[in-house]
Amino acid sequence: MKAMILAAGRGERMRPLTDGTPKPLLEVAGHPLIHYHLEAIARAGIKDVVINLSWLGDQIRDALADGHDWNLTLHFSEEGHPPLETGGGIFRALPMLGPNPFLVINGDVWSEFPLGSLALADHDLAHLVLVDNPPHHKSGDFVLADGRVCDDSELGPRMTFSGIGVYRPELFADYTGGAFSLIPVLKEAMGSGQVSGLHYSGRWMDVGTPERLAALARLIHD
Repeated sequence: MKAMILAAGRGERMRPLTDGTPKPLLEVAGHPLIHYHLEAIARAGIKDVVINLSWLGDQIRDALADGHDWNLTLHFSEEGHPPLETGGGIFRALPMLGPNPFLVINGDVWSEFPLGSLALADHDLAHLVLVDNPPHHKSGDFVLADGRVCDDSELGPRMTFSGIGVYRPELFADYTGGAFSLIPVLKEAMGSGQVSGLHYSGRWMDVGTPERLAALARLIHD
């Protein structure tokens, strides 16, 4: 399995910290945020990682080099400006990710979830990690019912998509490129019953603002 880190975003909510530094390189407890992702991917036994680049992407490329420090091989998917959003970014990187299921992690989350435990059933197009709703996102995203992920609130309470998932390239079969969100792509697959999921109750954080970046630093130091 290969992995992809979504790292192309401008980080508007993180300004002014991201005016001169891309969000994945913001430091948390002495390490750039993206280092935690690379370490987790390496622990999972994955060797090839694709990272999409847009805002200040050269800084990310220069900081990570070839991935030797983590025993990883890094590939960079250049998007130009503006970035292609989550779905468009993955679609652009599909030739690098290959024909098999691949792991994707949002660059602006942090978690202790064991990535090596993820698997995708033969008949599914996606497998998502869901978490309890954080205070800033109380309405949640999707419903998890009997191991299946759907968009029907009548089947249970909504939970938050962690930004961690495994996908088949076929998930994007109806798309042709450009900028688009991953969410409608997932909802379409949910409509055909092809999205599975699990609930992770361990430590996870959406690091989208300077306040949450500081909160993560405190969490890691505890």
